Amino acid sequence: MSSKYIKINKKINNFNKTIEVDGDKSLSIRWALLASQAIGSSRAFNLLNSEDTINTLKCLKKLGVKVKLSKKFCQIEGRGINGFLYKKNLILNAGNSGTLGRLLLPLLIKSPYKIKIVGDKSLSKRDFSRVIEPLKNMGVNFYPQNKKKLPIFIKGSKYLRPIKYIENLGSAQCKSCVMLSALNIDGETSITAKKSRDHTELLFRNLKIPIKIKKNKNYDLIKIIKPKSINGFNLNIPGDISSSAFFIVLTLLTKNSKLLIKNININPSRFGVIKILNKMGAKIKIINIRKINNEKCADIFVKTAKNLKGINCSSNLNSSAIDEFLIIFLAAAKAKGISYFKKLSELNQKESPRLKIGSKILNMIGVKVISNKNSIKIYGNPDLKLNKNYIIKNFLKDHRVFMMSVISALSLGGAWKIYNPESVKTSFPSFLKIVSKLGAKIN
Repeated sequence: MSSKYIKINKKINNFNKTIEVDGDKSLSIRWALLASQAIGSSRAFNLLNSEDTINTLKCLKKLGVKVKLSKKFCQIEGRGINGFLYKKNLILNAGNSGTLGRLLLPLLIKSPYKIKIVGDKSLSKRDFSRVIEPLKNMGVNFYPQNKKKLPIFIKGSKYLRPIKYIENLGSAQCKSCVMLSALNIDGETSITAKKSRDHTELLFRNLKIPIKIKKNKNYDLIKIIKPKSINGFNLNIPGDISSSAFFIVLTLLTKNSKLLIKNININPSRFGVIKILNKMGAKIKIINIRKINNEKCADIFVKTAKNLKGINCSSNLNSSAIDEFLIIFLAAAKAKGISYFKKLSELNQKESPRLKIGSKILNMIGVKVISNKNSIKIYGNPDLKLNKNYIIKNFLKDHRVFMMSVISALSLGGAWKIYNPESVKTSFPSFLKIVSKLGAKIN
């Protein structure tokens, strides 16, 4: 994809299709990191072939891990816990991935040398203090001291101690960072964590890592003891619900349309987008439910929504829909009545300040919005139709800003010029191919 932008000048027509989306990004990165800590071979099937995953594999290769990538699977020859081959002057590039940047650090906490962690322009604007601070409390060294953003240097320690950590942001990355650090620390690591996606917990249980979880209404108490070793393991990775969300909303907003999305991860900690859209009147059906490697998976059937209505969205659903709010905002723009989403400051810790950018895009297309750093009110218009020219610059190359803009153009009309199509390579490389499969014309 070499073009600096794409043009969309026509709404999509009615469609009735079956699609599959790319593999789950959260699972793909976590599999690779844990496979590097295992002894022996591990294979992942349907691994997301995106820039974020490729950067993960590149970092592991620099640490002495053997990786074989084929069309059918990815194979990693693990080096065991704390088995990395450390070198002086090592630089690891996390690219655009906050998941990689934050979850790689706890695997480096015994490095005898300083390791430089860098990222792209977008990732370098994001807060890393949220994972640096708990690691410091364990005895890990960071340079320059008090720096909160990339690039940073990490140097391990021989004298690490377990901590009792309170995670109150609802961030799975922060929680998982401390969980992964426990692989290298003697004693019991304790985490009191606000509800968030639980892929790391499920993988730990799958790998028989000593973990105890006590679930409360809003928080989970997690206790981990360092395992003696981890055995190599295989993982079948289902499709990503975050990627599916864009096509779910496109179908809801396109007349006389039906869509079946096959083999999607519907982990309850990621299911918020479906709950929210159904509360708005979407009537999305979940069929063929099964479990794969402890993850709940299913097919998703969706059809045109006749009467979407506004929602006063419970903030309890925020963590389970945090990556999908941009496209949920678009659905709210076409709903009848006012939608109110609150306690969403975490959205601004993503690849771009998404709450701010989402508000700007909705304002640009004529939707009344009242927003601040923490909440947004969207005054929906079921009759919203566009016939002007719209330009989305997307300076921070946020993949979800690009995809939201494409779905806006296809569902609402108007003439759009949308910059940085290459941004989808970070999480959903086949996005535009699927859009074309549904009948869209893109120049």
